[in-house]
Formats: sequence, C-alpha cells, structure tokens
Amino acid sequence: MDEQTKKLKADLLAGEILQLAHASLLLHLRFMENALCRLSFTPMPKGSLWTDGKSFSYSPMYVLLRYKEERANPARDYLHCVLHCVFRHMYLHTPVEQQSWSLACDMVVEDLIADLNLRSAAVRRQEEQQAVLEAFRNRVKPFTAEKLYRFFLDSPLPEEERLRLEELFRADDHRAWFSSDNNRDRQNERNEDSPDLPEPNAPPMETEQEWRSVADSIEADLETISREAGDAAAGLRRALRRLNREKRDYAAFLRKFAVRGEVMQLDPAEFDWIYYTYGLQLYGNMPLIEPLEYREDLRIRSFVIAVDTSGSISEELVHAFLQKTFNILKASESFFSRVDVRILQCDLQIQDEVRISSTSDLDAALKGLTLKGFGGTDFRPVFDYIERQRQAGELPQLRGLLYFTDGCGIFPQKAPGYDTAFVFLENEGNQYEVPPWAIRLTLEPEEILEDV
Repeated sequence: MDEQTKKLKADLLAGEILQLAHASLLLHLRFMENALCRLSFTPMPKGSLWTDGKSFSYSPMYVLLRYKEERANPARDYLHCVLHCVFRHMYLHTPVEQQSWSLACDMVVEDLIADLNLRSAAVRRQEEQQAVLEAFRNRVKPFTAEKLYRFFLDSPLPEEERLRLEELFRADDHRAWFSSDNNRDRQNERNEDSPDLPEPNAPPMETEQEWRSVADSIEADLETISREAGDAAAGLRRALRRLNREKRDYAAFLRKFAVRGEVMQLDPAEFDWIYYTYGLQLYGNMPLIEPLEYREDLRIRSFVIAVDTSGSISEELVHAFLQKTFNILKASESFFSRVDVRILQCDLQIQDEVRISSTSDLDAALKGLTLKGFGGTDFRPVFDYIERQRQAGELPQLRGLLYFTDGCGIFPQKAPGYDTAFVFLENEGNQYEVPPWAIRLTLEPEEILEDV
C-alpha cells in the first residue's frame, strides 16, 4: 500500500471517528445542539487541532493517535473546543499573558466537562484533574476563566508546576487566539521551535456575537425544556448565567440618569462654518453668523444614591463604589455645576442622609462618610423616603435612584415614577432577581476597586 493510499485511509478513518464522537455528544447534550453543530470539520496536514470559531481544524493522524490512546479522547477534545467558543475564550479585546490565560481557560472547560458526567467523554486523566481543581475552586470564587487568570497573575505558578498543569488540561492549540494582539512577536518566537506546524487562523471577530447568541440559547434551553438534564448540567447552567448576565461600562450606565439641560458650549451640529468663514474673508472681521453659545446636552442633575449597609457588604467596597461614582460625576462632561444628589445609607431603615449640591461637595462627603446600620436589608424605606420628598416638592427634577446592594432584600411591589437601578455586587449564590420595572447592573469587586 503506497503512502497516498495510507493517507487517504487515515483521513477517512479520522473523519469517521470524529463523526461518531459528534453524534454521541448530540445524543446526550441535546441542549447544546446549536453549539455542537456550528463548527465545520476541516482536516489539515500537520499539527494537532484547534478552532477559530467557524471551523474545527484537525490533523487526521493526531486524531487517530488520540483515539488509540483512549477512545473517549476525540469526543472530549471536540467538546473542549466547543466550550471555548461558547464562553468566547478566544475573543481577546485586551492583551493577556498567554500562558496564564490558556491554562485558566483549559482548566475551567475541563471542569465543566467533568460536571456534565458524560460516559462518552470520560477519560482517565479526569480523576487527577479533579484533585487539582478542587484546591483551586476553594481559592477562586466564582470559578471562571477570568477569575482564575487573575489568580495566576497574582500568584504565579512555579515553572515546573505550570508545565505539568498545561499537559494535564490541554486539548487544543491556542496559538490563533493571540495572533492578532500585542503578543504576536512573543508567539512567533515560541513557534520557531516548531516551524513545521501550520499557523492557525485568527478567530474572526464577527463570530463573537454569533457565539454570544448560542450561549444565550443554551442557557434558555437549560432553564426550560431541558430541565431533565438535572444536576448533570448544573455547573454549566451557573457558568452560563454568569457569562450572560447584564454587564456594561459603569460610566455609560450612569448616563442613564442624565436629563436634558442647556450647557454653555458650541453646538457643531447647528453651526455652519462656510457662512462664518465667508463673512470673515469678505468683511475682514465680521462673520455672517455668530456661533451658537448653547446646546442641549445630557447631564446628571438630580438623583439618589442608596447604599445597602447591611452586614453583607464591606465598608471598603462601599467607599470604593462611592469613590468610583464620584469620579465619574466630577467629569466635566457628566455633571451640571449645580446638582441635587442624595446619598442614603439604609439597612432595615434609613440610617443616614448626605446632600450634595455641587462638585466641591463630593470629596468632602466621601471623606466624612461613616457607615451606619449593619442590620437586615429592606429596600422599601428608601422608596418611601423619596416619595415623601417628591410630594413635598424637594426632588422636582429627580431622574432616578441608584441602589448599591447585594440583592438580598425586600422590593416594593409597585413601580415608582422614576428610573430605578440596582447595582449588585457579584456573589456566587445570588441570582439577582429584580422586579420587571427595575434596571439591573452587576459589578465584580475588582471592577469597583479598579482606578480608585
């Protein structure tokens, strides 16, 4: 049998193995059908396997060797790659330390696969993996790739241990993830040791939104028609809930509380520079029209910040949250010169109130702030207070209420006549249920503490 014939037979056999692995996963993971069927199988002459979010590229010989080593390997490897796509691990918007990010993503994905308890994807190394993962899960909560990556940066692993873990959890080639970021040169240096390996294609960024939709559909399916999956998919359900939860830039979020007001600033949209410069040319120093001095802009004028001072939120995070909020408010593009901002501390009742009327009051308010309360949590006293103030004519231009809390409290049953946003602190056991009339934002402690 000549080499060409051997190659064709190897290609066909590897393709059949992958198709069987694919069918087995579809049979047991019906709620992941959209994700499992999204990648096209693409053989390549050398290397191992990788995905760019559109195709699953594999070396037929590598697949055969993996299958010979352990029959469940192809199914597990393919599911491993699909979960990277579902959690969008390859779509990097900022430079990362490659080795730490790759290892964190591999460890989290392998943990999710083990949690699914699939016989067709069970491999011998899983037991050793779980022994390692248990130690990290106790120190990294919630156990996400982002959190684990931050842990590795803060507590770097010894080189020998890092290499051992990479070998234990690796399933695919991640080189394509970093081919378009600032680490390209470092990656090329690493590839000099194996110049015969093909270069993976960088993940096309347009597929990121597609995988975002896939993740949304999997979560919805797990929460509804696939409840029979039971505890076997509990870890995946929790991970997707964290992944799909509402997150947005906090500065942009604050602008939802802006109101229209007249600002002393040129409005370029209403100004015609042609007539203006023509007049200067024709008459020397007399423009035909004067620039408009005012324009209508969105600025923060009046709202209430309520802080949950129950025992579940630390004083450090409360101060950091207020400092971050104040830093945004003090920005010239966000704040009117005269405002009416109320800062309320509340547990089961309102414990303290601070009024701010100008930007100069912000720093003084934070410097003199002492937390009070530390009882239970009831959101209703704040809403009752605001309603009394409005009826008394004290908050005539109220835009809304911003409530910083852990989410464990009693909500009003009736919707207020103003926008209400609950800013939640990330908590592993918190589901962040809010009434339909409320806006929801979730911040992790790191997001609150950064730049403060």
